Amino acid sequence: MKKILIIDDDEFFCEALAEIVRREEHKSDCAYRLMQGLEKARNGDYDVVFLDVQLPDGNGLNILPDLQKSPSRPEVIIITGMGNYSGAKLAIESGAWDYIQKGEAFERIRLSLRRVLEYRRNKQIAGPVALKRNRIIGESQSLLTCLDLVAQAASSDVNVLITGQTGTGKELFARTIHQNSARAEKDFIVVDCAALTETLVESTLFGHERGSFTGAEKKQEGLVTLADGGTLFLDEIGELPMSVQKSFLRVLQEKRFRSVGGKRETKSDFRLISATNRDLENMVKSNDFREDLLYRIRAVSIHLPTLAERCDDIRPLTHYYLDKLYEKSGMEVKSISSDFFEYLEAYQWPGNVRELTHALESAFAASLGGTLMPQHLPAHIRIQAAYRELDRESEKKPAAAATPAQFPSFKEYRETLTRQYLTELIARTKGDIRQACRLSGFSRSRLYELLRMYDVSV
Repeated sequence: MKKILIIDDDEFFCEALAEIVRREEHKSDCAYRLMQGLEKARNGDYDVVFLDVQLPDGNGLNILPDLQKSPSRPEVIIITGMGNYSGAKLAIESGAWDYIQKGEAFERIRLSLRRVLEYRRNKQIAGPVALKRNRIIGESQSLLTCLDLVAQAASSDVNVLITGQTGTGKELFARTIHQNSARAEKDFIVVDCAALTETLVESTLFGHERGSFTGAEKKQEGLVTLADGGTLFLDEIGELPMSVQKSFLRVLQEKRFRSVGGKRETKSDFRLISATNRDLENMVKSNDFREDLLYRIRAVSIHLPTLAERCDDIRPLTHYYLDKLYEKSGMEVKSISSDFFEYLEAYQWPGNVRELTHALESAFAASLGGTLMPQHLPAHIRIQAAYRELDRESEKKPAAAATPAQFPSFKEYRETLTRQYLTELIARTKGDIRQACRLSGFSRSRLYELLRMYDVSV
């Protein structure tokens, strides 16, 4: 007998759902508020949670990561009366097992419950996978959800599609799948589709014979051939020209191809992992990507969270990369001020983990081996922190403190803040331009330009 938690403010629906659970010979509990449900999940050994989206005290999707962190790590089925595409996408990418609308027949709910319990039973029988994480740092729920998919992908030989913004680590995850797979001893071949010209892409992938085109002075093997027995990683597959997509689809199906100018077909037993920061489904709708190829490349799909979505991982990531920097420099690890982390965790990181590593390299260089402080971070990170502090101060003021006529434009607001930053920078460095450049991250010419623009004297 399994334990099922239902979090929904509709008491009639809770009773109906509890009856389904009872007929399946399992036990159920109900909660009518988010916080009540979260408390029950933390203290109860539940296998499955049915979670409504619109509740009196908030959006159910917001507590999805917390539910998944509870001791029993239950599977979550989202069940809502107001279903929409964006909600379904967010729920599934966040690790929900299923997304069901209340208007659907109860048989649909019963079938989903049976399947999720079977999935959970099989997962428990298999036990935890000892995954070589290959520099993937962090323990946030969104990251752990991705690592579960990495383990699933590594245990099979199916094609994998990794999606996510630039800088989220798509190649790192692809390498991790390869290194945990049966092909780990063979080559991992990287193809940057965005860097290939349409005229050279077939030659690069499939190779060419001597004299097959102008400049082909000798025979050359393609990257598909080099990936034989190993893994072929197509980075930014959304950039693959339509003219090549058809021929590559056949290669995926047959694992055979002909080099440019070649007469005989060559066989290559490779495993495909693809990655993109583009929306391939929208590209299919606009006829920029083949639908049949999309289906073929995403037997397993892994969507990587942004760094802002895995904020809990910023501290371990920071410690990891700083340790590497200190080790490389041969210096002893120095202390880090607490507000240094406050600045990092408050920043939105549009460039994701890649931007974080660059910021840490900059701060490390600026610190000259001393204690790392917020002043060592690049200027744009500290400016955003200053903006946020001004926002907090303005929120504390009574609404009547400023009339609409007195409220500044965004341009005026930014100029005022930038002037304040430059004034404090010069005051703190006592007019030492070299030190001011080091602290702010500005070049000497850029700093002089800003000082002149905002009429700040040295």
